[in-house]
Amino acid sequence: MPEIALLIFFTSLVTFIPRVLPILFLSRRSLPRPVVLWLSYVPVAVLAALLAPALFTPNGAVNLSFVENPVFWISIPVFIIAFYTRNLFATVLSGMVLIALLRLFIS
Repeated sequence: MPEIALLIFFTSLVTFIPRVLPILFLSRRSLPRPVVLWLSYVPVAVLAALLAPALFTPNGAVNLSFVENPVFWISIPVFIIAFYTRNLFATVLSGMVLIALLRLFIS
């Protein structure tokens, strides 16, 4: 039982330290403009890295057919809505509505 407690403590520490150290070191410093610009692309890159496998290879292989991978085709109008509105609520709502309509008509 003490081993489990130690394991939980150290895994918490390992995930906590990389999040807190940058905040402690950078909270009172002003970063150069190129660094701030570069950091502004990180969320988009992370989101793309998370979404790409789910959209292009849902079953482990590239599949762009409408019947077997409708999520890819639904994502195209959702990305267009996201680009033009820049509104997270409109983007999520449109994605939910389009998937619901697709499932309604396919099932």
